[in-house]
This record gives sequence, structure tokens and C-alpha cells, in this order.
Amino acid sequence: MAIEITEQMRVDVPMATAWAFITDARRVASCMPGAEIVEEIDERTFVGKAKVKLGAITTAYKGQVVFEEIDEAARTMRLTGEGRETGGGTARGSLDVKLAESADGGTELSFDVRVDLTGKVMQMGRGMIKGVSAQLFKQFSANAESQLLAASSESPSPAPAADNDEALAVGSLLGRTLWQMIVDFFRRLFGRTTD
Repeated sequence: MAIEITEQMRVDVPMATAWAFITDARRVASCMPGAEIVEEIDERTFVGKAKVKLGAITTAYKGQVVFEEIDEAARTMRLTGEGRETGGGTARGSLDVKLAESADGGTELSFDVRVDLTGKVMQMGRGMIKGVSAQLFKQFSANAESQLLAASSESPSPAPAADNDEALAVGSLLGRTLWQMIVDFFRRLFGRTTD
């Protein structure tokens, strides 16, 4: 199953600060609960793992992430990754990131993700996976913004230590996603009846 996701975030830091953050695999991984870098093969290749709990489904992935393209002048980069689930499923994908100065002096980051999934996570369906991904991005954005603001204040706080046994708890995310899907369904339903 191929999933495509586009997200954006804006932070009140100079572009150089945001660029230093987004090209640091360990700092980025530390912003996603349940994810961590476990080995650095070279300056552009890393081994990471992530544990995700989706209701009754728990998946753990381990795989490799590569900074395929880094264009510092254009402030763009591409990551590719491939991971294997302990139950036999796979996740392969790419992430394109672009930074731009916002009109008010901060930095805007655009993320384009394409992931091909196999395995038990597919039981959730495309709509649910996209909804949960949006909620996860909100968590990532909040954590990343905290780190960026700390780095920009010249007294950066250390990155939080990753807990190898901490699964990314998606129960509440799943509930919010389901609720949003129900609300959207009724909006469409009542929208049709009033036309």
C-alpha cells in the first residue's frame, strides 16, 4: 500500500538553525517518541528503529535511513529509508524536505513523504494510516519546535534520551483520528442533504 503525505510547519528561528536541526538525524529522531538512531554507518547513513502501538496492533521496525541528497544552497534534502517489521512486513519510502524563509522572519519547512507498506499495519486502511500520520506529525512538530527554540536561544537543552522500550502510544491518536473521520462523515452527509 502506497501512502503519500504532505505536511508543513513554521518555526520562529533563522533558516540556518532549522537547517542544522533537520540535517541532524539524531536530533530529528529524538523528536519522535519510540524512534531512535542505533548506529551511524557513515555521515549520511544511519540504522534506526521505531516501535509503534496502534490499538491492538504493535509493530516494531528496524532499518536504514540515508541522506540521499543534501543541497545546502537550495535548503532542500531527500531521505530514503527501508525498514523491516519484526512480523515480516516492510516499510520503504522517501522524505523530501524544503526550507524557506517566511514573510515574518521565521522558517517554513515542507515535508513530502511517500511510503510503501506491507504487513499487519495495512489492516488499518489507508484513511486511518493517513489520519494517524497527521496526528504523529503534530507531535513531531511540537517536539521539533521546542528543540529549535531552545537552540536559537543560545542555551540549548539537551535532546531527550530515547527509551528503547517506549512504544509510540497511538491509542489516543487513533481515537482522535476516528472521531475526526466520524465528524467529517456527518459534515459531508448533512452537507448533501442541505444542498
